[in-house]
Amino acid sequence: MRVSTLVFAVALALPTLAQADAAERLAERLEVNGQRMPVEQVEETPLAGLFQVRLETGETFYTDATGGHFLVGDLYENAENGLVNLTEQARNAERAARLDEIPEAERVIFRSTVEPRARLVVFTDTTCPYCRRLHEEVPRLNEMGIQVDYLAFPRAGMNSPGARQMQQVWCAANPSEAMSAAKRDDALEGDADCDNPVEEQYHLGMELGVQGTPAIVLPDGRLVPGYVPAERLAAMLGLND
Repeated sequence: MRVSTLVFAVALALPTLAQADAAERLAERLEVNGQRMPVEQVEETPLAGLFQVRLETGETFYTDATGGHFLVGDLYENAENGLVNLTEQARNAERAARLDEIPEAERVIFRSTVEPRARLVVFTDTTCPYCRRLHEEVPRLNEMGIQVDYLAFPRAGMNSPGARQMQQVWCAANPSEAMSAAKRDDALEGDADCDNPVEEQYHLGMELGVQGTPAIVLPDGRLVPGYVPAERLAAMLGLND
């Protein structure tokens, strides 16, 4: 390689290295009022000198390389086919990754009755009318090859009747049967004091942007709030053929 070519290659690499170094420094030193911020990750953005910061609480904002200025909001790319929400893309990817970490043993699963084609994750509350309406669509979803994995989100908090009922569901010998019974408003007589993930899933939901139930998460991490009929969900998944 000629010296001039090598120098040019190094010159191109230096801004990238500088950006990476700045991101690392921000992750270690970002402060407000002299207090370290609970930074989970700092990433570069397509804009030189602007970094995306994600906190352990799930909040996201942008900052310059010094941490002297903050910007709260979504970052868009003015792409050839229109505006692309880069912040939402990153949020979706993070949401999908976090949910992938949850073992099957901590989910209440309704498996497809044919060859699996897709999986939905649904944050639910057994006392929520629209959650019960969505649950009536689960057999149809299963027939279309769509698996439904329930996670707990007691919308009135951990001291609510819904939270206790969902703890009973997760503690049941057959959680899927208990889930269906609870959504029929049948009384559950089982224990609610076993080691269960209801509270952990409730806090995870809040971190991932869940504000009510049902909250449906598509495989790519997109969050769809509220009740959606089975056929429309299949169309959103590209399975309406």
